[in-house]
Amino acid sequence: MKAEPEGVLTGVHFIDGDHACCEGALAAGCRFVAGYPITPSTEVVERIALRMPTIGGVFIQMEDEIASSICIQGAVWAGKKSMKVTSGPGFSLMMEHIGLAAMIESPCVFVNVQRGGPSTGLPTLPGQADVMQTRWGSHGDYEIIALSPSSPQECFDLMIDAFNYSELYRVPVIFLMDEIVGHMTEKVVIPEADEIEIIPRKYTSSPPEEYLPYEVNEDLVPEMVKAGDGYKFHITGLTHDERGYPEMSAERQEKLVHRLVDKIRLNADKIVRYYEEDIEDADVVVVSYGITSRIVLKVIEMAKNDGLKVGYFRLVVVWPFPEKRIKEIAKGNVKSLVVPELNYGQIYYEVERCACGEAKTVLVPHGGGSVHDPEVIYKTILESIR
Repeated sequence: MKAEPEGVLTGVHFIDGDHACCEGALAAGCRFVAGYPITPSTEVVERIALRMPTIGGVFIQMEDEIASSICIQGAVWAGKKSMKVTSGPGFSLMMEHIGLAAMIESPCVFVNVQRGGPSTGLPTLPGQADVMQTRWGSHGDYEIIALSPSSPQECFDLMIDAFNYSELYRVPVIFLMDEIVGHMTEKVVIPEADEIEIIPRKYTSSPPEEYLPYEVNEDLVPEMVKAGDGYKFHITGLTHDERGYPEMSAERQEKLVHRLVDKIRLNADKIVRYYEEDIEDADVVVVSYGITSRIVLKVIEMAKNDGLKVGYFRLVVVWPFPEKRIKEIAKGNVKSLVVPELNYGQIYYEVERCACGEAKTVLVPHGGGSVHDPEVIYKTILESIR
């Protein structure tokens, strides 16, 4: 299906990641964005505020992050592809509504341009400490999808994928940027509309008298309707039956939540995405994501110049985590898995869990505010193979 062409930019541009994120959302068909300015994501909504009127969309600045994170879900049920943009403290505020989106199966995208924390922390400087909050921040059992771009080009490309995932699995998708990728300016190529694959929303073909909002078939994803089309439906964050009506029982909880989890876990092999290089004969594999993966490229160049065998593994989709591939790598000839992060250990623990003791797992922590010194990562690599 073609992307909507009116007002959508094409061609070669020299823009930063925040602006590329905006253009990716518009190309994906996003036509409603609610936001509240917060550094370092403000440039996304500034551009959206300018661009939305040119393509028939709506941007609204709400009174706070909580209001904006529920506002986009109303827009979803009115038939629009919707997005919320935030950072750090705002992301924490909207955790309840991410859980609601998972429970009522609202397809939407939450952009989090990470910064240093906790609390107000470092509003204008980078961090990568929201990774576990992204996965586990809202209470209860649920699954989400999260992507981590490492360049302005990926901010455009992966934003389209984020919306496609949200529609395909009816799940909130988290777009995990970071301050440097958001403010980094590079060449971004925006293809023609007919070159962009867009997954449309799966609307029901059932007549109103037969429609059940949470009835599913073998793909575990219910069909949607939108307000104003003549369908009567009930949506609630309470545990609910196929009609959307509350049903307070352990049996219904098991049936509903098991499906919410399985629709992602059973499709993890289709969703998981990573980039790897020089893995097979490596003594050390460096696992990274976001801006840190750009620093790692320099480290690997240094290692190769010194005759070391170091592999490169970059997470593109962070959640679901590539468990199978990490287990395979750990069971090979690799001696250690080195994990640099702008935090004090988050994805490191996932790598360690999946390695199952087959290979040493080593964290290279950094509290944020700047990126790693390549020499520090390189020193850790040398120590890990001694």
